[in-house]
Amino acid sequence: MCNLERFDIDLKALTDENTSLSWELDSQFFQSLEGAQVQDGSLHVSGSIRKAVGFFELQLHTDGTVRIPCDRCLEMMDQPIETDLRLVVKLGCEYQENDDIITIDENEGVLHLAWFIYESIILAVPIQHVHQPGDCNDAMMRVLNEHSAARSSDADAKEIDPRWEALKNLKV
Repeated sequence: MCNLERFDIDLKALTDENTSLSWELDSQFFQSLEGAQVQDGSLHVSGSIRKAVGFFELQLHTDGTVRIPCDRCLEMMDQPIETDLRLVVKLGCEYQENDDIITIDENEGVLHLAWFIYESIILAVPIQHVHQPGDCNDAMMRVLNEHSAARSSDADAKEIDPRWEALKNLKV
């Protein structure tokens, strides 16, 4: 398992105005997160933290691939990911998340980045993820086409309810 503590940033200990960050993410990172939908991938995260008066500005860029099932054939596929994350963090009385501003308890002063990185990756995964044409599992595609054809021919054979038939004449 991956040690998620390496993604913890002690904001109070930052001495430089700009601090560079860099991590390599693999399957151990995803498996260490509870409730993660993605379980495998290979990504590079790089960025910086800019220390300003009263707040910290965090900018991260993530690129690489995650392994997810194809929506069409259910075989695992590599989905390219490229995303940017910008957070403004300030110290306060208790932990709060408001839009892109995160308030960290000033007594602790530690920003836990692992889940923020994971969320930015998940949000970059397209809603529909399918293999390139011709790359899907042939056996699964034959079964899918067989059942799709049977279902569409059954629908054509049924007569349309006359109440719905009248709606086809409406001009929108």
